[in-house]
Amino acid sequence: MSPVHDQSYRRYTGTRRPSGQAWWVILRTGIRALIARKVFIALIVAAWLPFLVRSVQIYLVATYPDAGRVLPVDMRLFQRFIEFQALPAFFITVYAGSGLIASDRRARALQVYLSKPLMRTEYIAGKLGVLVFYLILTVVVPSLLLVLMQVILSGSFSFMRANPTVVPAVFVASMLRVFVPAFVMVGLSALSTSTRFVAILYAGLLFFSEAIYNVLAFVTGSTRVAWVSLGANFDVVSDAIFQQPPRYETPVIVSVLVLGALVAVAVSVLERHVRGVEIVS
Repeated sequence: MSPVHDQSYRRYTGTRRPSGQAWWVILRTGIRALIARKVFIALIVAAWLPFLVRSVQIYLVATYPDAGRVLPVDMRLFQRFIEFQALPAFFITVYAGSGLIASDRRARALQVYLSKPLMRTEYIAGKLGVLVFYLILTVVVPSLLLVLMQVILSGSFSFMRANPTVVPAVFVASMLRVFVPAFVMVGLSALSTSTRFVAILYAGLLFFSEAIYNVLAFVTGSTRVAWVSLGANFDVVSDAIFQQPPRYETPVIVSVLVLGALVAVAVSVLERHVRGVEIVS
């Protein structure tokens, strides 16, 4: 016969951790899970190739000043770099973000997560942080490093003195392209149990809104309706941040409100769908 052990109540003798730190565990686990995938590593490496190209451009202009007539190094260069990084950021957002919550819903793991001493805000913060981390690595870090490369390769701070707003402009514009897509994607991920469907929803939001804008612009003969396009809203705000001539007639405040509304809707979706009891759609 096997021995019968005492099953009476015993005090917990383990280490008690302060509350509010569980999000860090989710964040760390999510980051490690993605970086272990070869396809995802390839996406990250590919996302840094434009940085190398622009660094070569800055080197050529610094070495051969006449090259600046063809390949100018100005505020517009950094704006274009951030806008181009939106492409690799799109693929990383789809690959890393579509399954953040959808996978847990499919596995009915939300009940397990939220039955622990884990607040809903901690769970969302951990999941959101995974995508924010990799988007910062894709957009913000190379953008700021490109400014640093300009200083190093030119050997002076003349560009910085001539353009004192370049660093804050690069930081704000790149962070905007991190947090808005991250919130939107995580919000969409909470709507479904299918990662593929979430990816299609996100791509549809981008491309369908752009198609609608093109139709409306053709019919009205004006770019004032650019606010219906998610990508155009980023461009409108970016032009204002970098103090460039506006490419669209849409007021900046309208685009800011549209982007803010998208984040607000995503937060509302997360509040409604991230619950301990599985919601059957």
